[in-house]
Amino acid sequence: MSLTIAQLAKQLGAELAGPDKSGSNPSGVLSKAITGVSPVTTAGENEVTFVSGDKYKAALADSKAVAVIVHKRIECLDKPQLVVKNVNAALIEVLNIFAPKLKAVTPGIDPTARLARNIKIAEGVSVGPYVVIDNGVEIGPNNVIGSGCKIGENSKIGNNCRLDSNVVIYHNCRLGNNVVIQANSTVGSTGFGYSFIEGTHRLIPHNGGVIIEDFVEIGANCCVDRAKFDNTIIGTGTKIDNLVQIAHNVVIGKCCLIAGQTAVGGSCTLGDGVVLGGQVGLKDNIEIGNGAMIAAQSGVIQNVAAGQILFGTPALQTKEEFRIISARRRLPNMAKQIKQLIKRVERLEAAEDHKE
Repeated sequence: MSLTIAQLAKQLGAELAGPDKSGSNPSGVLSKAITGVSPVTTAGENEVTFVSGDKYKAALADSKAVAVIVHKRIECLDKPQLVVKNVNAALIEVLNIFAPKLKAVTPGIDPTARLARNIKIAEGVSVGPYVVIDNGVEIGPNNVIGSGCKIGENSKIGNNCRLDSNVVIYHNCRLGNNVVIQANSTVGSTGFGYSFIEGTHRLIPHNGGVIIEDFVEIGANCCVDRAKFDNTIIGTGTKIDNLVQIAHNVVIGKCCLIAGQTAVGGSCTLGDGVVLGGQVGLKDNIEIGNGAMIAAQSGVIQNVAAGQILFGTPALQTKEEFRIISARRRLPNMAKQIKQLIKRVERLEAAEDHKE
């Protein structure tokens, strides 16, 4: 794939700014070819780069990139600039333009797939090699079911979903429309719920299901447990990173972001727009309010009000946790000072004893 600078600017709806004093580009510059996109420090002579903040502006002078996507024209820069309203939105479009051209998925059912008789598969569905689809399953139009997937009894999948290789959907689960689940993830596994009875841990039956609403994206190697009663629910537009555990009866609101290696304990409730950083752990049966943000590696053991920003273990409001961290860093010097004070007190007491 190759576009000229002028063609790319037109496709992005960008305003072109050049390196000369008038803000225009010398003749012939806009016909230079662009074959890809890369960061400022690694972009080649036929690639476009981007700057969304001040961090990499200084590095642009030494960048080999043929052009740069910016939010506002940068003065004295010897490169064509594509000025856009939102650099991140433009970057997404450019990445899609120059994405690797893979073999297109074609509708149809691979002959190695094992399908139960009483299932419903709509038009335009692609079922890959060695897929297993059990009784009572319903699959809407234009879905892609990757190789090795297993869909359990009575589960339903909406329209335009994509299940990558080896995804497992257990029985009685519901997926909405435009859901993406990456390879090796599992939806509807039995939750981690036991009762200690007569000297042994006995598994509590989990008879509920899982509901994944529209436009949810789940990364690779994630686990979403089924509910004991009712349903585990992941709300519309929520995005989940790789290696995330969602326990039984969790309810996640709309448009949440959950980063990798996070674990959400059983029966937690997350409001809309909640952000959980990497390796966050939530104790079971707590509520996280709308728009709350929990920083990476934090452990949350109590309810969090809407809009709060927490950090640490146990998680505290960010300002308070930073004060604790600051005080902790001063502990070695404080220990020395305490030792010095103890010695002074001992000397003073010894002198007083000597006078007596």
